[in-house]
Amino acid sequence: MTATYRRQQGSKVYTFKSLADLMAKATPERSGDALAGVCAQSAAERVVAQMALSELPLKTFLNEAVIPYESDDITRLIIDTHDLEAFKPIEHLTVGDFRNWLLSEEADGETLAKIRQGLTPEMVAAVSKIMRNQDLILVAKKCQVVTAFRNTIGLPSRLSTRLQPNHPTDSLNGIAATIFDGLMYGNGDAVIGINPATDNVPQAIKLMNLMDEVIQHYQIPTQSCVLTHVTNTIEAIEMGAPVDLVFQSIGGTQGTNDTFGIDLSILKEAHEAALSLNRGSVGNNVMYFETGQGTALSANAFHGVDQQTCEARAYAVAKQFDPLLVNTVVGFIGPEYLFDGKQIIRAGLEDHFCGKLLGLPMGCDICYTNHAYADQNDMDNLLTLLGVAECSFIMGIPGSDDIMLNYQTTSFHDALYARKVLGLKPAPEFEQWLMEMQIFESVQDVRLSEQISRLFSGAINQLNKGYSHG
Repeated sequence: MTATYRRQQGSKVYTFKSLADLMAKATPERSGDALAGVCAQSAAERVVAQMALSELPLKTFLNEAVIPYESDDITRLIIDTHDLEAFKPIEHLTVGDFRNWLLSEEADGETLAKIRQGLTPEMVAAVSKIMRNQDLILVAKKCQVVTAFRNTIGLPSRLSTRLQPNHPTDSLNGIAATIFDGLMYGNGDAVIGINPATDNVPQAIKLMNLMDEVIQHYQIPTQSCVLTHVTNTIEAIEMGAPVDLVFQSIGGTQGTNDTFGIDLSILKEAHEAALSLNRGSVGNNVMYFETGQGTALSANAFHGVDQQTCEARAYAVAKQFDPLLVNTVVGFIGPEYLFDGKQIIRAGLEDHFCGKLLGLPMGCDICYTNHAYADQNDMDNLLTLLGVAECSFIMGIPGSDDIMLNYQTTSFHDALYARKVLGLKPAPEFEQWLMEMQIFESVQDVRLSEQISRLFSGAINQLNKGYSHG
């Protein structure tokens, strides 16, 4: 069923042809929606759409799908897994009432956890569109999502990092040097995760073996991941490779996932294969998903739905497989989708809020491409705001510059900054390891040791010799 929505403002009547149209017009300004031709044509139309959206009953989202049930497997997943019992406490609310309730003292972390299964991504996307940045931060901070594999991610007052040792030629020495560099700055508790320059099964296994060797030798309470296609990881598991986490980029429409070469059944197969290895020590969350606003539009599979709502729908896919980690790669596609620092910051806060409210361990790759109208100061702002909101994890890469993927993200030093100014600590098991390895003199004060850990010095000398002879 598709309804038409109207609202009179003064002498002018504004008409929105569908729920998807109303949602798109109510979205804070971003270049991707303009490119898609779905955005409001004026600031006045945007405000009117937001007012109309705020008066919409939450029940509407159970009766009208933004993408038809018959033609999209993610819509079917959302509707078929919705829990009416969990929805009951808020079923009488409008979108505007829902915002007010989320900001109230009544909606504490425990209460928000109880309604998770009663929310749909579209409900959560809708309420985010009428919230200020501070609202998104306040509510996200109240949502606690804890996951575990070899350590525990998402506890209060903790900030984890993905140590990202990418290398443009997949040099094992170069990757190993970056791993040690990151560990010595207290990075890597979320995952040591490599984007391979050469994406095939033998290369993935080679990188998996390298990371596993480092983790096992130094008894590091963390997990590794090669960010290769999910079918490559399934094949690697079948060949006996040391797979900790299974990675996949996902989108919020069936068409988007088709372009990624995946569907729900492939993800299910991968999830079951990774679980069968039983490699976790404190938990069994084995999946790692990445998302980002604009993927559905870039795949021409957005169905007239705005990019932020498509993004929230991707979280339904992630949620189905109990992931250890999910992150939005917020500014990676470029200014065609998020034009400048202001749009990137807003999108990062929206994604984090929507993911956490739906029950996901939400992190963020705080990043921008070099042709975007953004700079590192914008990323500092978003990093600080997400730290306040208790984002689960961020990226750590030498000097903020990904030399393989050619974009700017957050550095090992940035994680130290965020932990220091906001009083955040690494995952507890990793924190203990950092002290035992004498990498940190004090985790409480975020103070590094003056000397390189003696347990690392031998390996670093070997790497130096390898470079001098290379």
